[in-house]
Amino acid sequence: MAAEHPGRTASGGTDPAPGTAATAPVAGLPASATEADGSAVVRVLSYNIRSMRDDQAALARVIRACAPDLVLVQEAPRFFRWRKAAERLARASGLVYVTGGASTAGPMILAHLRAHVERTEDVLLPRTPGLHQRGLATAVLRFAGARLGAVSCHLSLDARERYGQAGLLLERVAGLGAPHTVVGGDLNDRPDGRSFRRIAGLLRDGWAAEPWGGEHTSTPHRPRQRIDAVFTTDGVEILGCGVPRELPGLRTADLLAASDHLPVLAALRVPAGG
Repeated sequence: MAAEHPGRTASGGTDPAPGTAATAPVAGLPASATEADGSAVVRVLSYNIRSMRDDQAALARVIRACAPDLVLVQEAPRFFRWRKAAERLARASGLVYVTGGASTAGPMILAHLRAHVERTEDVLLPRTPGLHQRGLATAVLRFAGARLGAVSCHLSLDARERYGQAGLLLERVAGLGAPHTVVGGDLNDRPDGRSFRRIAGLLRDGWAAEPWGGEHTSTPHRPRQRIDAVFTTDGVEILGCGVPRELPGLRTADLLAASDHLPVLAALRVPAGG
């Protein structure tokens, strides 16, 4: 089932972080920018925040240090007063709430005031009896002259259900009606898994295309697997993607305290038009 929301406007020396196994050389990740031709450099953060059950102040500091234009959240608060918790996180992070949360069984989107939110849609995926409900938070946004679709996802722990959800995710991306789209999520699958490969077969895997920072996202204290990722459709230039490490204001202690996942940060150049 899906729920449509009306468009709204949201104008808009550190410790090395964990996740150092299988890393690329760390260089500066491009800052957000609007370019002369109307294209936009957009920073996208994908982050499983474990329902904000960990250190919320550390979580907000991590997000602020990453300076994202979009945050594609997994495991957002879903129960009692979940909207207040989402708004509190957005405010503490210098962002605004866009869509998702309990309405999508966990995925949520936050954005910087730079973004103009054209429309949103909350999607609940078919549920297998005995397994958790899953969903997708989706939006179409404008950054200056660039139009970008965004999807946050958190796929099933069950391999068969997860593979089906990967297909539904790709269908949703194709039907989003945006010229370019970014997908961020906790896939509960590694790059050699069937579901990860199904998505990467049609979308570009940010780490594989332009590795930056660290690769492994789980778990923060001993990162040894990549189950969180950022993908884009063709036409989006990936300028760098990976676990943030050496960013101003980002501390290892905060990454360890904020969640049981490490975030994935990507810088994308989105063409004008659409």
